[in-house]
Amino acid sequence: MKKIGVLTSGGDAPGMNAAVRAVVRKSIFHDMEVFGIYNGYQGLMEGNIKKMELGSVGDIIQRGGTILYSARSEEFKTEEGQQAAIKQLKKFGIEGLIVIGGDGSFRGAEKLTKKGYPCIGVPGTIDNDIPGTDFTIGFDTALNTIIDAIDKIRDTATSHERTYVVEVMGRNAGDLALWAGLADGAESILIPEKPDDFKSVVDKLVRGQERGKKHSIIILAEGVGSGFDYGHRIEEATKMETRVTILGHIQRGGSPTGFDRVLASRLGAKAVDLLLEGKAGRVVGIQKNELVDHDIVEILTHSHEINMDMYRLSNELSI
Repeated sequence: MKKIGVLTSGGDAPGMNAAVRAVVRKSIFHDMEVFGIYNGYQGLMEGNIKKMELGSVGDIIQRGGTILYSARSEEFKTEEGQQAAIKQLKKFGIEGLIVIGGDGSFRGAEKLTKKGYPCIGVPGTIDNDIPGTDFTIGFDTALNTIIDAIDKIRDTATSHERTYVVEVMGRNAGDLALWAGLADGAESILIPEKPDDFKSVVDKLVRGQERGKKHSIIILAEGVGSGFDYGHRIEEATKMETRVTILGHIQRGGSPTGFDRVLASRLGAKAVDLLLEGKAGRVVGIQKNELVDHDIVEILTHSHEINMDMYRLSNELSI
């Protein structure tokens, strides 16, 4: 294999640039040409493709977002869209493709692999919802962004003796909420993987108030529901002054942590290795600090599982 392509797709995640950098430099180290595909699968269909050099990825390892940009494409999901993408791959002589993104991005990679173009998926999403890997690129940075925000919110909650509901991202996965809640000592953590026990949340707030507790922090994963609706329910049930903060897209931005930079570099390089070995339709990951790879179909047909031991611990520590 002499020519490969790399694209980022779906929601951006801190560390994607580090992964792109690793793909480009690892490829050049092995005397391969590497092409950056801009604007995800949409850019692939439109031929928005440029050859990358060492200097193309200079000074990006510390930058959030993605220099290749990202876009969602409904057109690529069609047979016509996929054929348009293949036409561009042939035009540039690209023999293999590395896709950095989440499960939606991997579905596109699976389609191209079945049509004869070897693809390797690199998990890049703050949601940490990809099976087969302990961590995805961007999760650690987003987690630390949330922790920093909650630390600041707690100062205000203490000063005004209020209850705060903080809504965090994660789609239908509760990892960000769980890890942030445990790290910040939240009184309650609400995640999609665990049925909502509103009475338990209220009882905990009341018990805290009875023993003189002046403020509380409740972390709500967006997959559970609206933070504003939940805050209103709490205020009605407890008569406690309650405020809601929705952190939103601030969680996706920012300079990646050291962990995410190293993880992205390792996973990006591993993806190049797999293409060099003649492998296709694989997703790289990390388990117990060891690099692994799995069949892309296996990844897409399994669901991410939350660490319920951590969830139980959070309840034990927030009595």
